[in-house]
Amino acid sequence: MTMTTRALILDFGGVVTRTLFETHDITERALGLQAGTLTWRGPFDPAGDPLWTRMQAREISERDYWMERTRETGRLVGEDWTDMKTFVQRARGAEAELVLRPEARETILAAKAAGLKLAILSNELDLFYGVEFRKRFPLIDLFDVIIDATYTGILKPDPRAYAMAVEAVGLPIGDCVFVDDQLKNIEGAVAAGLPHVHFDVTRPAASFALARQMLGLPETGDA
Repeated sequence: MTMTTRALILDFGGVVTRTLFETHDITERALGLQAGTLTWRGPFDPAGDPLWTRMQAREISERDYWMERTRETGRLVGEDWTDMKTFVQRARGAEAELVLRPEARETILAAKAAGLKLAILSNELDLFYGVEFRKRFPLIDLFDVIIDATYTGILKPDPRAYAMAVEAVGLPIGDCVFVDDQLKNIEGAVAAGLPHVHFDVTRPAASFALARQMLGLPETGDA
């Protein structure tokens, strides 16, 4: 088997991009908030973020979590925000480059150079980030496939979402590696028989290193 017969399928938010937990400083500057105003840290401090704990316990959905953070952040600037897209665009503005994970950049470029297929499988790419943000996002044109439940209405961990991604890249499921930071989505991949990496946003380099290993790509910095 050659590397040209493999595919890397990536979740977008948290895997390709740095999370909003990691960019509080950027958000606070963009919104004119005092440093330290935003204190919710999700996976970086689960004990200090009860709403995140509820999401991880599946008492609320990921979308529910982010809608609550959207509304409360909007209130901090005296506005009524009713969609995640407003939050992301106001928090990150035109500087899409700031939120691209460097480890993601290295792996995407290495995969493309090796002739692998590249795909995004997201539950809310345009719903959260907006079409214009996506269009100017670095490296987005390198992806062969973008499957976004904003339009399909089929959210991970629905098995149909994984089937759509595998069909779109045109390869056997065993020749694909799926990377996602949400456990429920990884459980969906397990059920679908899709090779996977459960991405740890607190250890992004290690997670991408595992994906690269599974794909037969060289380690970062290797020839």
